[in-house]
Amino acid sequence: MIDFIEGIVESKAPGELVISAAGVGYLLQCSNSTLAEAPAKGEKWRCYAVLNVREDAMELFGFASRQERAMFRRLCQVTGVGAKTALGVLSALSLRDLSVAIVMGDVTALSRAPGIGKKTAQRIVLELKDKVEQQDVSAPSGAAPVSAVAGSVEREAQAALQALGYTSAEAARAVNLVRDQATTVDQIIMLALRQMGSL
Repeated sequence: MIDFIEGIVESKAPGELVISAAGVGYLLQCSNSTLAEAPAKGEKWRCYAVLNVREDAMELFGFASRQERAMFRRLCQVTGVGAKTALGVLSALSLRDLSVAIVMGDVTALSRAPGIGKKTAQRIVLELKDKVEQQDVSAPSGAAPVSAVAGSVEREAQAALQALGYTSAEAARAVNLVRDQATTVDQIIMLALRQMGSL
């Protein structure tokens, strides 16, 4: 299994890049966001990888972060979503926007991705919403733990914010600031994201 490839960027083209490592040029299919983060030709870079083996081909996919790779794998687990479609979704939406769309059940936003119709978008929400919300929410030392936020609605909102990339302390602080202004998880998330300047 290939975890990552670290080497020199040889070339960048729409949807793909080539990294030279130990005398081998690896062709990686990438999302637009990964291509945007990749440095210019000739510079050293680490790219996280997924090797997709099919009956008729082997494909190598590259990602700028472990988080994007994890989302790619989740998308590929959704019924009717293949590797190319999953990459298209990650190209159409940033990782954070995609996570928000899944948590909020925003089928319209998901449907904007190539190859994603309304039914597929609904399946993505149905099959991934809990997986996005129930990420590891253990608090680092000195951060506010989830239990510091009273009520299951607040805890769910905090967990969802952490799944979007915020620290436990940031999520707890934002939820505490808006918890009296809303009664549902979705409302708290929206208000918290506004509070943190993400919307």
